[in-house]
Amino acid sequence: MILKSRRARKWTVIVASVLVVVLAGAVTLFEVSKSRTFQFFGTLVDRVDTTEQIVALTFDDGPDPAGAHAILDTLRSRQVPATFFLIGRDIAAHPELAHDIAAAGHEIGNHSFSHERMIGVTPGWVADEVEATDALIRAAGYPGEILFRPPNGKKLFALPHYLAEHHRTTITWDVEPDSDGIPDTATVERTTLDQVRPGSIVVLHGMYASREQTRQAIGPIVDRLKQRGYRFVTVSQLLAARH
Repeated sequence: MILKSRRARKWTVIVASVLVVVLAGAVTLFEVSKSRTFQFFGTLVDRVDTTEQIVALTFDDGPDPAGAHAILDTLRSRQVPATFFLIGRDIAAHPELAHDIAAAGHEIGNHSFSHERMIGVTPGWVADEVEATDALIRAAGYPGEILFRPPNGKKLFALPHYLAEHHRTTITWDVEPDSDGIPDTATVERTTLDQVRPGSIVVLHGMYASREQTRQAIGPIVDRLKQRGYRFVTVSQLLAARH
């Protein structure tokens, strides 16, 4: 009986230890999957280390009729270049809007075709998501390098490995004033101004009908940052300024 009791305790300890290791591993992978500054393969950039007062304004999602031209008009009136990370299915639905973004001289990045979280996916699925959207971006008339931004910033193994194999850069951000719910215009503006620093990448979600508050904040954000001496560049231009 004593021997059996000792064996039972031993197996209990072993099982408990294994569970702790598995749980710790799962937590670690979860944190890596949502990290804005780390991935297992390839190059990831959330901001650029520079003393120059430059900032990249980026827009996720779309293109969508509710917000595309309003954003373009605001940027045009202030002569500001931006980077648009567009979703393939939205480009397919509104190719003329993607064309207008490219024709206005802005940079277009790839934000996947379906905007599904790219965790626990196969390499083939990743390739389809990226390449189908690349083709639509080219069809819109954009000739430059196509950077990639993971949907919701989520990535783990398959996506970073694919991008590394194809010499592609993963772009995240260090300023995200409207990702948590749908804040009002003043909050979007204040958060951006409080967090921007030289080399920042700002992500905004202003395309859809529900994002009027973000669209209203774009002009004031640009005006205030210009008053502080900032110059706006595309993400590719920002990357070129890396030390």
